[in-house]
Amino acid sequence: MVEKSFTIAELSQFDGQNGHPAYVAVDGTVYDVSNVDAWAGGQHHGNVAGKNLSAAILKSPHGKGVLQKLPVMGTLTE
Repeated sequence: MVEKSFTIAELSQFDGQNGHPAYVAVDGTVYDVSNVDAWAGGQHHGNVAGKNLSAAILKSPHGKGVLQKLPVMGTLTE
């Protein structure tokens, strides 16, 4: 499968709202959090899907280790 490149504008469409999948970017990689219960409705502890959460994940109690379990959807182009 060829990975897709997402711009910030494209990523913002994957906000987990109105039937859209929920994607987040961390360190240039885009992950699908749609099937993670904690991300229901596209929100998780004040964070919103469709965004670059590279800085936010550093402040989270679980850190980046949780990303290993998520499907990679592509890369974020700035």
